[in-house]
Amino acid sequence: MANITVRFREVDRDKFEDVVAGRKTIETRAATEKYQNIESGDTLTAICGKDRIEKVISAVKFYKTPDALIDDLGYTEILPTAVSREEAIEIYYTFPGYREKIKENGLIAIYLS
Repeated sequence: MANITVRFREVDRDKFEDVVAGRKTIETRAATEKYQNIESGDTLTAICGKDRIEKVISAVKFYKTPDALIDDLGYTEILPTAVSREEAIEIYYTFPGYREKIKENGLIAIYLS
């Protein structure tokens, strides 16, 4: 089993806190090479500043676009602070380099338990 580390910027601490509190049960990332081989049973270590939490990965799904991901999963478990589908999709494009990364690699949905 592998251990995958994801880092949250301090400006995104609310998303990290949602993972800690269990409100965010699906972590999504651009499906770059780092995330290509994640499997059910692996461990995800989420880090924000000096805080960290470990979660077990229960499933993984790949999507070509944020639209496809939200069509399938909705947005409330992915981005609990978003107030609409449109806002959730737009949030992806606020992350540095994500527009290009998503276009090239798609997205990965990592289910946490």
